[in-house]
Amino acid sequence: MESTTFSLMKFTGKMKILHLSWMAFFITFVVWFNFAPLLQMVKTSLGLSNEEIKTLLILNVALTIPARVVVGMLTDKYGPRLVYSTLLAVCSIPCFMFALADSFIQAAIARFLLGFIGAGFVIGIRLVSEWFPHHELGTAEGIYGGWGNFGSAAAAFTLPTVALIFGGEEGWRYAIGITGVMSLVFSYVFYANVTDTPKGSTYFRPKHLTAMEVTSKGDFFFLLVMKIPMYAALALLAWKLSPSGIGMISAVYVDSIYIGLIALYCYEVSQVWKVNKSIFTTPVPEVHQYKFKQVAVLNILYFATFGSELAVVSMLPLFFLDTFELTPVMAGLVASAYAFMNLMSRPGGGWISDKFGRKPTLLILTAGLAVGYFLMGQVNSEWPLWLAVVAAMACSFFVQAGEGAVFATVPLIKRRMTGQIAGMTGAYGNVGAVVYLTVLSFVDYQTFFFVIAGTAVVGFATLMLMEEPSGQIAEVNEDGSVTLINVSH
Repeated sequence: MESTTFSLMKFTGKMKILHLSWMAFFITFVVWFNFAPLLQMVKTSLGLSNEEIKTLLILNVALTIPARVVVGMLTDKYGPRLVYSTLLAVCSIPCFMFALADSFIQAAIARFLLGFIGAGFVIGIRLVSEWFPHHELGTAEGIYGGWGNFGSAAAAFTLPTVALIFGGEEGWRYAIGITGVMSLVFSYVFYANVTDTPKGSTYFRPKHLTAMEVTSKGDFFFLLVMKIPMYAALALLAWKLSPSGIGMISAVYVDSIYIGLIALYCYEVSQVWKVNKSIFTTPVPEVHQYKFKQVAVLNILYFATFGSELAVVSMLPLFFLDTFELTPVMAGLVASAYAFMNLMSRPGGGWISDKFGRKPTLLILTAGLAVGYFLMGQVNSEWPLWLAVVAAMACSFFVQAGEGAVFATVPLIKRRMTGQIAGMTGAYGNVGAVVYLTVLSFVDYQTFFFVIAGTAVVGFATLMLMEEPSGQIAEVNEDGSVTLINVSH
C-alpha cells in the first residue's frame, strides 16, 4: 500500500496507477460502445435490416458475461498489468474486423468477439485495490469506475463527428478503426508504465485458477446456485435470437447452444468440487474463512445497479423520443444527462462508503434507487420535459453511486480472489441488463421502470443479511507466513 496523499492532480505513485487504470477502462468502453452512435451509418452502408441491427446489439453484450468471470480469474493469476495490456491489444483485432466488415455475418462475428473487451473493468478493480489503503479504496475505485464508464458517453459524442470528418457513408469505418488504434497503442503505454503492486508489496494469487474457493459446506452449494443466473442469461440471449424471438438462428442451433450451456455448467460444477472438496473433510481455519453471502449480496445489488444502467442507457433516447415527441438528436442529448452523472456519482458513492461505512451507504443508495425508478415509472407526456430530465438524473445518481459503493466493498472480502469476485459481480451487472431488456421487449416503459424498482427492493432486503467487512483479511505468503490486510478502521 502506498501511504502518499490522495491528490488527483498528481501523476506519480498510486495516483499514476489510478489515472492509467481509468484511462484503460475508458478506452475499453469507447471500443465496446463504438457501434451504437454509428448504428444508422452502419445499417445504411451494409444494407442491414432492423432485425440484424438488433442482433448486433445483443451480440455486443453476450460474451461479456462469461468474459468477466474468465478475465477475473486470469487477473488474480497473472496480474493486472499483463492481463489489461493483453486485453487491449487482442481486442483491437475484432475492432478492426468490424471496421472492415462488408457483410452481416462478418459484422456479427466481430461484435460478438468485442463483447470480451467489456471485461476490462474487472482488471482495474484488482489493480486499484493493490495500491490504495482501505480508507481511500472506495473513492479510488469510484473514480476508476465512473471516469472509465464515461467512455460510452464519449463514444456517443465524438464518433459521429469523426465519421463525418472522414465523410461519405464509409466514414464510420474510420471512426471504428481509430478506436482500435487507441486500444492497441494504449496496451503498450499501460504495460510500460504500470506495476501490479507498490515496491515491496506481495501480489497474492489464488491457489486455484479453475474455480472460486469457498470456506464452508453451505457456501459450496450457495456458489453453485449463484452460477445458474449467468447461464440462464446466456440461454435467454440464445432464445432472443431463435425463431421464437427475432428469428436470426435456427431452432437446431438454439437447442445446441442450450445443450452446450448445460454441459458447461456441469463442467463448472466438477471444477468447483475439485477446488473445494477438502472443506467436506477438513474445516477451514477461522482466520482464512470468508462468507460467500457477501459476494452473493453484492451480485444482486450490481444486477440492479449496473444492469439497470446498461438497459436504461440503451432505451432512454427512445423513451424521451416517444414520450415527448422530440427529434432523435434532441432525445439523444436529453438522455445523455443520465450517462453524464457517472463522472461524479460513482466516485461519490465510493467516497460516501469510505466515510460512513459500506453497508449503511449501500442501504441508503439502494432505497434511493427503488424510489428513483418508481418515480421514472410515473413520467408521462403531461410532465414538463425539464422535470422528467431531473427525475432521470436523480435516479441515475443513486444507480451509479450504488455501483461505486458495491465496488468499494468487493476488494474487502478476500484479497487474493478480488479478480474472481469482481468478475462474478461484474457479470451479474450484464445478467441484469439482459433480463431488463428482455422484460422491456414485452411491456411498456412504465412497467419496465417498476420492474427495476421491484428488483431494487429485493436487493435492499438481501442487503439486510450482509455483514459490514471488518477487521483484517489474512493472506498466506509463499514462505508460509501470514500477512494481515486491514479492511476497516
